[in-house]
Amino acid sequence: MTAKTSSSTMHIGELADRTGLSLRTIRHYDDVGLLPATARTDGGFRVYSENDFDRLVVIKQMKPLGFSLEEMAEILSILATYDISSNGMDGRMAEFLEKAVNQRTKMARNLTQADDFIQRLSGQS
Repeated sequence: MTAKTSSSTMHIGELADRTGLSLRTIRHYDDVGLLPATARTDGGFRVYSENDFDRLVVIKQMKPLGFSLEEMAEILSILATYDISSNGMDGRMAEFLEKAVNQRTKMARNLTQADDFIQRLSGQS
């Protein structure tokens, strides 16, 4: 188990434990620029902050909704400067919201169909 480097930073192993994602996935997100490590130790190990943890949680939330890596990067960029208390929503953010809602609706429909099939198989239909 990887130990914390301080109260506000962690190594990749702790980040993986906290998010339930694999080390490989986190390294991939670093390699493609979605989650660059905050720092590196003298030995070259990645060090992450609480902000990185929060960013990774958002990435994890976007993943099942079918956003591309490019869209994820754009969303993260918008969210970094987005003022939730402002009136109105940026046009691009509204597009991403609509896509997320539509994809979630599709996922819910698929889940209902899967439940119906499971009931059929178990003889409950």
